[in-house]
Amino acid sequence: MRLAAHSLKLPERFAPVLFALIMSATLGGVMSAIITAVNTGIDSGFPSRWLRSYALAISLAFPGVMLVAPVVRRFVARLTD
Repeated sequence: MRLAAHSLKLPERFAPVLFALIMSATLGGVMSAIITAVNTGIDSGFPSRWLRSYALAISLAFPGVMLVAPVVRRFVARLTD
C-alpha cells in the first residue's frame, strides 16, 4: 500500500514549531560537532562526546528558537518592504 505524499504533511499551524525543530536540530548538530572537535579532537571517543554535546545543544536551541523567531521575524519585516 502506498501513502500519498499529501497525507504525510502536517497542518500549516505547525509550521513555526517544525521550522524551530529543523533549524535547532541542524544548527545544534553542526555547531556541537565543530565545537566538540575543536575542544577535544576527533578520535574514537568523538561520536559519544558529540552526541552528549548535541543532546544539550538541541535541548537549549529548540526553546531558544521558539522564543527568538517571532522577534526576529518582526525585526526583518521592519527592515524589508
